[in-house]
Amino acid sequence: MSAPTILQVNSSARLEGSVSRELSQLLSQALAGESGTVTVRDLAETPVPQVDAGWVGANFTDPAERTQAQRDILKGSDALVGELKAADQIVIGMPIYNFSIPASLKAWIDQIARARETFRYSEAGPEGLLTGKTAWIVVASGGVPLDSGVDFATPYLRQVLNFVGITDIRVIDGSRWDFREETDREAIRALARTADVQPAQAAE
Repeated sequence: MSAPTILQVNSSARLEGSVSRELSQLLSQALAGESGTVTVRDLAETPVPQVDAGWVGANFTDPAERTQAQRDILKGSDALVGELKAADQIVIGMPIYNFSIPASLKAWIDQIARARETFRYSEAGPEGLLTGKTAWIVVASGGVPLDSGVDFATPYLRQVLNFVGITDIRVIDGSRWDFREETDREAIRALARTADVQPAQAAE
């Protein structure tokens, strides 16, 4: 068995004291073990640009017909897609901001959700191309309970991952962290360290 490759995507605006960063790092290290590698994509330290008219035009041009300028426009997106394709497991640290995902994470999603690269259109509808991977969503929120009626972040990210073909999605619940007992926090940290979570099961 080859050494696992982990892609860790950090989207918290906080560089220090971030629950999603802490748990994502513990989880990524556990998944990598002694022989694996972790690629960290930090969306706060290196922001991903928003798509614009030039990007849309380049993306919807047949790859064989793109100009050099269009290829240059898509270089950043190509790099992000390449990281996803190379990863066996993806760990996404996701704080909930105003009931939804951070803008930085939305920008990343817009850059990687690309026809012919991560999904394709078929007679049956869109088909995800990033199959055979596992994604972990590490959720952190001060006041929004996971999968509650006001959590518009977790269901959305699940939908996006399914759309690009990643159907094995696992969740570690760090929501309402400041309101949890320290023993509960340690249990969640231990869960991240062992990476022993069943599909779609959250830490309670």
